[in-house]
Amino acid sequence: MKMEGIFTPIITPHLEDGQIDKDGFATVCDYLIEAGIHCILVGGSTGEYYAQTFDERVEMMHFSKEIIGDRCQLMIGVGSTQTQEALAFAKAAKEAGADSILINSPPYAVPTDLENAMHALKIDRVANLPVMLYNYPHRTGTNMNAEYLNRVGRSKNFQAIKESSGDINRVHMLAREYPHITLGCGMDDQALEFFAWGAKVWVAGGSNFLPTEHVALYEACVIEKDFDKGRRIMTALLPLMAVLEQGGKFVQNIKYGCELMGLPAGPPRDPLRPLNKDDKRLLRDTVTTLKRTVAAIVAEGK
Repeated sequence: MKMEGIFTPIITPHLEDGQIDKDGFATVCDYLIEAGIHCILVGGSTGEYYAQTFDERVEMMHFSKEIIGDRCQLMIGVGSTQTQEALAFAKAAKEAGADSILINSPPYAVPTDLENAMHALKIDRVANLPVMLYNYPHRTGTNMNAEYLNRVGRSKNFQAIKESSGDINRVHMLAREYPHITLGCGMDDQALEFFAWGAKVWVAGGSNFLPTEHVALYEACVIEKDFDKGRRIMTALLPLMAVLEQGGKFVQNIKYGCELMGLPAGPPRDPLRPLNKDDKRLLRDTVTTLKRTVAAIVAEGK
């Protein structure tokens, strides 16, 4: 599997009663594939995996493969606070036909590098699939430091890392000291910097509803190596990044962004609440300007 391109951590559409909207999920999958994204990530935090039961998560693994087929790559998140449960998710992902899995540090436990590495290696042995690591210390309480990376690096399956620490010095370190692990952007407002340091992957929540614009930045920086064009596109995207993170309402903003594109999204599950009208207006205005600006930049090169 090539860990390259725009990886979309897909939303989980809900009906008004909170049940998973499978027809809506299929619609979003079709939209993303037609727009040219490279991989759909099921079971990520943007998909509200933390609010799903064990059975729901496993069911969505199999359903996503049924819908996606071989039209694009399928990555499945196997994160859990419990190692044994993560192993069960990894086994289920393998059985469902995932192309790769996403492994994060177990939240709240705050394991040492050695403990964290042993957790990841146990998952690897069960799944035996290409792995993208997910380093997000603000959510998990721990960094994937040198001891961790050196230990998991003994397995050829650990192929990429989604770096979401926000620390640009870690980007430099990963690019310099771990060139065999594909660098992936996990901080949207640093996407241009990641690409400048050789990243080939962007796991972008906003690509749920603006896939064309996210692909445009990837292609400008990674395919065309045109960082002047990339800077212009990133300048247009930055206001969106600020809005998505406003007030800790990332999932809600992503879901409303999908609604703006005519996609089914539905409400988030508790404890999250939908956006208010002012938040909706801000995102709507930002998206309108962004789409117009990026379209003009892309059109110049045709």
